[in-house]
Amino acid sequence: MAGVPTTELAPGLVISRVLNGLWQVADLERGRGQLDPRQAAGDMAPYVAAGFTTFDMADHYGSAELIAGAFHAAGGDGSRAQFLTKWVPEPGAIDRAHVRSAVERALKRLRTERIDLLQFHAWHYPDPSWLDALFWLDDMRREGLLGALGVTNFDAAHLRIACASGIPVVSNQVSHSLIDQRASGPLSAVCERYGVKLLAYGTLAGGLLSERWLGRPEPTEPTTWSQMKYLRFIRAAGGWDRFQALLDVAARVAGKHGVSVPVIASRLILDQPAVAGVILGARLGHTGHLAENMAIFDTTLDAEDVAALSDAMQSLDPIPGDCGDEYRAPPFLTASGDLRDHLDAIPPVFEAVTDDNGRRRVFSGTPWEDMAGYCRAVRHGDQISVAGTTATHGDRVIGGDDPAAQTHFVIDKIQAALESLGGSLNDVTRTRIFVNDIADWEAVARAHGERFAAIRPANTLVEARLVGQGYRVEIEADATKRTAPGDTVD
Repeated sequence: MAGVPTTELAPGLVISRVLNGLWQVADLERGRGQLDPRQAAGDMAPYVAAGFTTFDMADHYGSAELIAGAFHAAGGDGSRAQFLTKWVPEPGAIDRAHVRSAVERALKRLRTERIDLLQFHAWHYPDPSWLDALFWLDDMRREGLLGALGVTNFDAAHLRIACASGIPVVSNQVSHSLIDQRASGPLSAVCERYGVKLLAYGTLAGGLLSERWLGRPEPTEPTTWSQMKYLRFIRAAGGWDRFQALLDVAARVAGKHGVSVPVIASRLILDQPAVAGVILGARLGHTGHLAENMAIFDTTLDAEDVAALSDAMQSLDPIPGDCGDEYRAPPFLTASGDLRDHLDAIPPVFEAVTDDNGRRRVFSGTPWEDMAGYCRAVRHGDQISVAGTTATHGDRVIGGDDPAAQTHFVIDKIQAALESLGGSLNDVTRTRIFVNDIADWEAVARAHGERFAAIRPANTLVEARLVGQGYRVEIEADATKRTAPGDTVD
């Protein structure tokens, strides 16, 4: 093997196709205190020397950024490395100063003048602050503080919104494995359309996708956060017995090639068209798996191998939802099984105002609300009515010329209004859709279908000339929020 294969993720950013994930720094520091940055930085050198030059980290991976900064400052091999980090802000309003502060903090911790790739995570899509943050991050990219801009745990709809709105997203980091095939669906189609690449994590399911677990009982006391998390994925996919059947097939394919199950599991994901690289956990100071990682590139899966693995994967239940939903909706497939390790609460997007008749209203701030004398939504008793809503955000039309992207953003705004009045999309009983050009009807209808597949409100779609330039779709909604005895009306 001549060396570790690389790929150009963005102009000037070439990464190794197996990346070193530093999330385990937080696990190593759990209950033990912070690692010594200089010593841990020295433990990064063997990875770079072997050709695995790309390190993935985040603001919340313990002291990972400090360790990477110490490695970078030491010079030598540090100049050959690429540092990818993430910003995961608390949910709620974000302003430009907040964005700059986050970037400057990462620059300081990494001891660099430019971050190779900054990846952004959004907790709550109905709050358009996630878009504001991405627009401002793009400003900082043009300023030269960021080499490229990525996202993490974005689903297909919201990656589409970002790309269609002109935000130059180059990558989306998502869970992708033999157990979790969500990324092979609509998300890959969006990636193909907009030229985005996937960075796959969870590919070894926290070490559970290994022959070491073949024929063994399900662990009752997981030893790492990763094991806690991916055991939940396994249970969501049908349980330990079905996982064992998959593991048996993977072990047989591995035996055929004289390699390990982790090699086979990584190779299959790396062969997916949208995948630029797989992120494998690096426990700094323990480099025995480097030869195994290199074996990934010496292994070629033939049609028989792929068919056997595909059949085994199809015997599993699909992981619910789209990519990243494990952090946004039940069942929360996190280490704790909920979000208590990540955030305290998600604030409402709009402030509700109550009038003398007990009606509650929310305003989204578009200029037409004051001019035409209406609100975004009003609640009276059990009934919530949401006004005709377009893809307006500030002075922008979100979603560009992509009618599906505009539709998803419009539904996010409707969801924000409903939630701010104590309701949800699940309470919607009717939607009315107006398209500016009837040629857009199918793209709009399909996007509506993705969001309302389990709700099934009454619906009307008609062609109508919309007010304003660039709008492809407008939607209004009615909802009924039934209150149980003893409940208070929000």
